[in-house]
Amino acid sequence: MAESTRMVLGLGLGILVMIILVAKTKVHSFIAMLIAALITGIIGGMPILTVKVAGKTTVGVINAISTGFGNTLSSTGIIIGLGVMMGAILEKSGAAEKLAISFIKLVGKGNEEWALGVTGWVVSIPVFADSAVVMLCPLCKAISKVTGKSVIGLGLSLACGLQLTHVLVPPTPGPLTAAGMLGIDVGQMIAGGAILSIPMLLVIVPYCKWIGKKIYQVVNEDDEYVRPQQGEQVKLASTELLDQFLNRTDLPGLAISAAPIVVPLVMILTKTVLDLMGADKSAGYYYFVALFGSPIVALMIGTLIAIYGLVSDRDTKEVLKMMDDGIKDTGIIMLITGVGGSLGYVVRASGIGNVLGQMVVTWPVPAVLIPFCIAALMRICLGSATVAIVTSASLTMPLMSQLTISPLLMALSCCVGAISFGYFTDSGFWVWNGMFGVSDLKEQLQCKTAVSMIMAGVGLLELLVAQYFI
Repeated sequence: MAESTRMVLGLGLGILVMIILVAKTKVHSFIAMLIAALITGIIGGMPILTVKVAGKTTVGVINAISTGFGNTLSSTGIIIGLGVMMGAILEKSGAAEKLAISFIKLVGKGNEEWALGVTGWVVSIPVFADSAVVMLCPLCKAISKVTGKSVIGLGLSLACGLQLTHVLVPPTPGPLTAAGMLGIDVGQMIAGGAILSIPMLLVIVPYCKWIGKKIYQVVNEDDEYVRPQQGEQVKLASTELLDQFLNRTDLPGLAISAAPIVVPLVMILTKTVLDLMGADKSAGYYYFVALFGSPIVALMIGTLIAIYGLVSDRDTKEVLKMMDDGIKDTGIIMLITGVGGSLGYVVRASGIGNVLGQMVVTWPVPAVLIPFCIAALMRICLGSATVAIVTSASLTMPLMSQLTISPLLMALSCCVGAISFGYFTDSGFWVWNGMFGVSDLKEQLQCKTAVSMIMAGVGLLELLVAQYFI
């Protein structure tokens, strides 16, 4: 058996075993993903432990699992922790409800999914999508509580808006790197990605509303996710309850309620804009911008604003309990997020990702679809949309002279392909499922996986049309 065939077989068998374990046994998804990573690495030809022969180091599967786990949590763990603490204070202090009141009044009753989708679309341009899900989850819960709308539809609309600009619009790292590799003006990439994302958002929000009705889950008075019967649904969604909520006077002010979210966003965006404008990184002011514009520091400041602006008059033990309760809910999210990174790192370190990418280059498909297919396969294998974009761009860059499409279209094709197949290896898949209480495998696929496929499908049609104009 050829080495490349064995690598692909190892990945396929690992994913198959993981799906069977999660769907048909009592094995927890965290353990199932560890087993999948081991199977993929061992059959893919990796040694058990890292070895060094003739000056060449070969990473072992055990080391790859540990490294991938640590690398993933190093970039997301602190952000998730801070976001959950801040979110707990926003929720318990009434600030999230205040934001929901203002939000509903602004967009009008009945349009909450559309408003959350657009909000996610804007927020994710400067902010890491997973951390934005954590930050804005309390808002979705508050809207669900007072409108009786399914938190699944609300949260999924938010996640779709976040995902679109995270993958398509610079200065997020994926599309920005693709533009640099393929020699595209960043302004053109921003405009192209933004334009391409709008039809995707218009198509996906109605699906989010539909799946929210099918998986009807709301938030009760104890802030727990529940799935009421039809009669209870009517009661929760009553006009009287919503009117009472919109006229409450016992909540914090709008400015201080929004500050813990807005201030970090502004700080992060300031650094992003300066980097985009080519600011002098040796200048004295830039060190302060880089410090306070980093997501970790910005979210830490947002959490401090929440503590001293919203609950400063409450007992210290009560405030600490709020944050502790929020942190307790993130344990499994952290574990599964980390092990998703482990599986992706095993695929990368074993060389399976490169083998798959090189196979796609030889496929007899329209030129515009080659970057799309490579990115889609990378997303399946590695989970990270950013890594999928960068890998696809690096593999298609040598083909620029052979493919009769514009570099801008090539870069956009890389990005659209990376939207697809959001599932087990994607940290965002587990963050969203954990934050919105979706534990059933079938429902997980109907939510995050389905929306990623639909958005990528719409984007694919746009690419096929755009090749005649760009």
